[in-house]
Amino acid sequence: MKKGEGPEVPVKVFLVAGEPSGDALAARMMVGLKQCLTDQTIEFSGVGGPLMEKEGLVSLFPMDELTIMGIAEVLPKIPHLLKRIHQTAQSAIDMTPDVFISVDAPDFSFRVAKKLNSASFTKIHYVAPSVWAWRPGRAAKIARLYDHLLTLLPFEPPYFEKEGLSATFIGHSVIEAGADKGNRQVFRISHGFKDNDPILMVLPGSRRSEVSRHLDIFRETVLRVQKLIPELSVIVPVIGKSADIVREHLKSWPLKSVIIDGEQDKYDAMAGADVALAASGTVGLELALAKLPAVIAYKMHPITAYLARKLVKLDYVNLINILSKKEVVPEHLLENCKPSNLAPSLVELFENK
Repeated sequence: MKKGEGPEVPVKVFLVAGEPSGDALAARMMVGLKQCLTDQTIEFSGVGGPLMEKEGLVSLFPMDELTIMGIAEVLPKIPHLLKRIHQTAQSAIDMTPDVFISVDAPDFSFRVAKKLNSASFTKIHYVAPSVWAWRPGRAAKIARLYDHLLTLLPFEPPYFEKEGLSATFIGHSVIEAGADKGNRQVFRISHGFKDNDPILMVLPGSRRSEVSRHLDIFRETVLRVQKLIPELSVIVPVIGKSADIVREHLKSWPLKSVIIDGEQDKYDAMAGADVALAASGTVGLELALAKLPAVIAYKMHPITAYLARKLVKLDYVNLINILSKKEVVPEHLLENCKPSNLAPSLVELFENK
């Protein structure tokens, strides 16, 4: 019903995102829905982060409670996570939305969806689990939970369609985020850098656990690089609850460091930097779009790392490398994520034009 023709009934959308990358994806989806449904009011409910809240979501609880990765890290949190799963599912049932959309975070999302099996509203999952990389049985599992799947990669729908779940390839919205539109000159001038000053962008992750694991390793790496590039400076974007950890840790880094807060500032910084050291994640795609040479790193809890080696079937974790079927972007993961490996790879990127 169009506005002005009678009592307006809002379109009710229940969203669930459990980590910063999902928050960004869901927020862009919210913008798109509002652009498509210009004649109707949309009522958003569910769980999300600051980007979703900016678009009108009031989160049931802080999304940061769910940003946990790895079996060893999750185990102590299980009682609280079970409580949040029940709370989220019950809230969706009480709302009776027109559509329920979970975004990534499969460990949380799928458990919520399972509790909604008897609900009559449409259930959609956004971001296909990487069944082509590990645990292919998940395709059949989520086919029983959802009515439709939205995938980021073009080769993913057949894995799920053969299990009876309709799927649509929609691409990755990071393409529209603006990572390729940063302004190098604006960044360098505003932060007092000359055009030829060597700058390393450091991205230790978005989850607090990731940041805590990586910062000591990245600090030692940066110090090794600094010995060969004495004029080196670093720029570090921060996000959410991990920002305080980063700010405190950088106080002990004996070189010029700039902390960046905000999406556009981050993309200007990508344009302004020469090389990046990044924890594996969606940021790898942003760096590729920004054409910023990068080294990808990732450290896990030893128990989680052991299980990952047993279960994951991929040679690489960065999507550029996966699609290229070769190591275009240097990766140093798990036991190889150490300064003695990271530093030479970074220096190579600085020196090899």
